[in-house]
Amino acid sequence: MTGDMFDEETLRAIDGSDDYRVLRRLELKEGHTGVGRRNGTSIGIVLDTETTGIGDDDVIVELAMRRIRFDPDGVIVSIDKAYSWLEDPGRELPADVAKLTGITDAELVGKAIDDGEAMRLLRSAEFVCAHNARFDLGMLVRRLPDAAGLAWCCSCNDVDWRANGFDGNRSLGWLLSRIGLFHGAHRAVDDVDAVIALLGHDLPCGRTVLAEMLETARAPSWRFRAVGAAFEVKDRLKARGYRWDGIAREWWREVRDADRVAEEWWLAGQVYAADAFPKKLGPIVERVTWNDRYV
Repeated sequence: MTGDMFDEETLRAIDGSDDYRVLRRLELKEGHTGVGRRNGTSIGIVLDTETTGIGDDDVIVELAMRRIRFDPDGVIVSIDKAYSWLEDPGRELPADVAKLTGITDAELVGKAIDDGEAMRLLRSAEFVCAHNARFDLGMLVRRLPDAAGLAWCCSCNDVDWRANGFDGNRSLGWLLSRIGLFHGAHRAVDDVDAVIALLGHDLPCGRTVLAEMLETARAPSWRFRAVGAAFEVKDRLKARGYRWDGIAREWWREVRDADRVAEEWWLAGQVYAADAFPKKLGPIVERVTWNDRYV
């Protein structure tokens, strides 16, 4: 079903029904958005990668980014042109990656990311945003080591989507559908545009998604490493939201600054009490900022 089959009045009537929902193809427009303030603006970059896979030996085959300019209220006032590079991985693409992205081996032959241009863009911004920042940051720094230490936001994890009325999962395509849009997923530029559309969306509270994401990302948090926790308390830790680090062989969790004291008390009573038989006196607590949160 396309917009050509119905006039706008009919589409609005359908969209207002409890039985139907209209999804429109995302068409991101470059230039001024016509909203927001022009003074006190800052620059951010939205980035996405396509890769040969998700393993430690996998590499980037497509890198895309766009700069956005936003005002102090988190309103996007302008959108830059898209930058995109393909890169030859030096080996054949896995069949599932080629099928998912539509990228062919022939397209990649002899192609390379422009390191200088990519770093110029990255350094021009206050922050870099991706929908899965931990993955994209890891891939980017492996390819461009000079990108280490930049401030990063995650449009997936730095927004409380459920609290803002977005039920279901936090995948990019699903979230986009919740604001009435769909996009050509699984190419880097398309996913960048989808993230920008999400960031510009007004939440029920009156703020934009970008404003909430930035507030969360800029605030310091604390990483609790439950060193010396007894094996018998693993279910308590897991239920509390701790994750297992197989390399360090310890459970860890990141909490916001306002929740630090509560977490200390919980660990003291549930993990480091005498009857929990800990092997250490207490956790290791590390301060985390948006420069190292997703490293």
